[in-house]
Amino acid sequence: MTLDQNHRFIMADTDVRGELTQLEQVLTEVNAHHQYPAAIQQLLGQICVAVSLLAARIKMEGSLVLQSYGDGPVRTLMAEINHLGQMRAIARYDDLPDTYDSLLGSGMLTITLIPKVGQQYQGTVSLQGDDLAKALEDYFLSSEQIKTRLWLQSDGKRAAGLLLQALPVSSEQASLSIDDDAFNRASTLADTLSAEEMLTLPAERLLYRLYHQEQVELFSPKALSFACSCSRARVESALLQMGEAEVRQIVAEEGEIKADCQFCYQQYRF
Repeated sequence: MTLDQNHRFIMADTDVRGELTQLEQVLTEVNAHHQYPAAIQQLLGQICVAVSLLAARIKMEGSLVLQSYGDGPVRTLMAEINHLGQMRAIARYDDLPDTYDSLLGSGMLTITLIPKVGQQYQGTVSLQGDDLAKALEDYFLSSEQIKTRLWLQSDGKRAAGLLLQALPVSSEQASLSIDDDAFNRASTLADTLSAEEMLTLPAERLLYRLYHQEQVELFSPKALSFACSCSRARVESALLQMGEAEVRQIVAEEGEIKADCQFCYQQYRF
């Protein structure tokens, strides 16, 4: 099975569109740079597939960041993806208690669009517990008035996510015979998926298992990969903003300036 791909599909003669993401190597790279506990690896897998599903809907050059802030042991959970399908992710957390109801607790989930050209946009939605899928469903319903369902699964080593949306029907489509029960039908069928099926079945087989009685048009997949956007030039820019006096003082006291990327642990020395 080829993982680390996003698959876009539509159901003919309906208002239903969907996205299916499956990841493996990306999570291997994310976890390789940190000693995350298994429970946090699972959350990182979920937020990585979630940010991929969101980005697949957007036609822009730039990046999309999905980030949670909560009062649970995991203070911050963040995943970022750019228009090339390059991803990175990180978690900030305290020592995990022996027992807990939620790692994320109560807080907020933010969605930030950072285009190469134009204004940055940020949307927020409340987050209760570790149910990222429910929070994103609420976001689409409240901010875009689009019926949306998400299913996110992760075992820490692999992750998969499915997104279904009922697109607004145009005035021209309204005069045609549109199957207005298709979204409910597609959602009900997706509810039957097990975690093992989502994590192990190839995309084509998974969608056929769900929707073999529907006319599903599956588009060419988009490859996803791990890549960090840090660079020596970006660190240099940050040092220039600090100012010469402060930079010279650090060098006088420490002998050099060291900057470590918290995503990939690349170290830059000046």
